[in-house]
Amino acid sequence: MISIKDLSVVFLRGSADENTALDNIQLTVGEGEFVTIIGSNGAGKTTLYNAIAGTIIPTSGRVFLRDSGAERDITRDPEYRRARYIGRIFQNPLLGTAGRMTLADNMMICHRKGYKGLKISLTKSMKEYFREHLATLGMGLENRLNDNVELFSGGQRQALTLLMTVMSKPSLLLLDEHTAALDPRNAEMIMDLTLRFASEYNLTVMMITHNMNHALEFGSRLLMMDSGRIILDIDAGEKAKLTTDDIIRRFKAIKNQDLASDEMLLG
Repeated sequence: MISIKDLSVVFLRGSADENTALDNIQLTVGEGEFVTIIGSNGAGKTTLYNAIAGTIIPTSGRVFLRDSGAERDITRDPEYRRARYIGRIFQNPLLGTAGRMTLADNMMICHRKGYKGLKISLTKSMKEYFREHLATLGMGLENRLNDNVELFSGGQRQALTLLMTVMSKPSLLLLDEHTAALDPRNAEMIMDLTLRFASEYNLTVMMITHNMNHALEFGSRLLMMDSGRIILDIDAGEKAKLTTDDIIRRFKAIKNQDLASDEMLLG
């Protein structure tokens, strides 16, 4: 589904503060894969997402995406164009919705990928279409189409963001610690929805997580990043046999150093 070749991102190139955030990344993710990604602060996880989503343009290398059966070089595509086939959900539940707009209008914007014709297109049949999908969340939101989204809880807004994203049928879904800001109950609910939607919509998913148990429990593959590189790439068969201690031991062996604390690996 996505192929990354020789990808590097260097900030402040040529200056005294030059920083290599991504260092010659090579990565291929197949259609329908669910990849979890771990690594400490500064490992390059979010920079990798930014390069895939088009938030930043890489210093060198290429990003290819398969969409509608054809592989395209999207390296130079602007972010707004990539948003048509790449969905991204952030840690902050408030970022995926417009709080001062109604639930119906939020869903319409996502459905239409923009504002044009918003009020005209929001027909009775379209509202019923939205209600049917909202009912699958089990939160009663199907009865709150006229409420502003700012009235909803963080868990409701993140669930809504997830639903709207998958309804737009992205070729690739990027999850950027999307449960980290939620309480344990809501985090579990969002993960349950994530797994259900990934299966129902046959999504290709990449999920950054700070939770080692989530990294091992969920997905078909595990990547570990450090200093802008992918230092471990573990498939489902091998991952099923690993424990948190195994991962920490591997990190220590590769880095040839001890961690001041296990949390450093997941910052």
